[in-house]
Amino acid sequence: MAVADDIALIRKQEEVLVFPAFDEAVAFKIGSAIRARAIAENLPIIVDIRLWDRPLFYAAMPGSNASNPDWARRKINVVRRFLRSTYRMVLEQQRPDRAFKIGEGLDVSDYVLAGGGFPVTVKGAGVIGVIAVSGLPEREDHGVVIDALCDHLGIDKRGLVLASEAE
Repeated sequence: MAVADDIALIRKQEEVLVFPAFDEAVAFKIGSAIRARAIAENLPIIVDIRLWDRPLFYAAMPGSNASNPDWARRKINVVRRFLRSTYRMVLEQQRPDRAFKIGEGLDVSDYVLAGGGFPVTVKGAGVIGVIAVSGLPEREDHGVVIDALCDHLGIDKRGLVLASEAE
């Protein structure tokens, strides 16, 4: 799939994966589902779900490392700043150094171009928070979040899931 096609599909994900409401219970349910998948598939990830004013769910799985929370924090900052998926930003920016252009004024210690951060959007309210996964290749981090959101929202994944990079 071409980069432009991936960007278009991620835009569709951002438009479709919208919550009617989002609170601590929803965050716990989604976070727990991601954690359960990580256990079942032995995924060495961390998951961080938060509103802009506070964290709601965090889990670190065996095999994750001390860098993963910092990667997640920087992904969270990108979603908060741009109100869009970090993987979409990666594909749009095409920066192999993982840094934003100098003119953006975004310090690499606080912002990173890496997939795995996805906006929590509530109908009628807009983007109110973020779900971040870190520990896998960025396309897979993104996919873990998308799978969990589709499952939670009862939305058919067909037509929303990015093809694997091998395809």
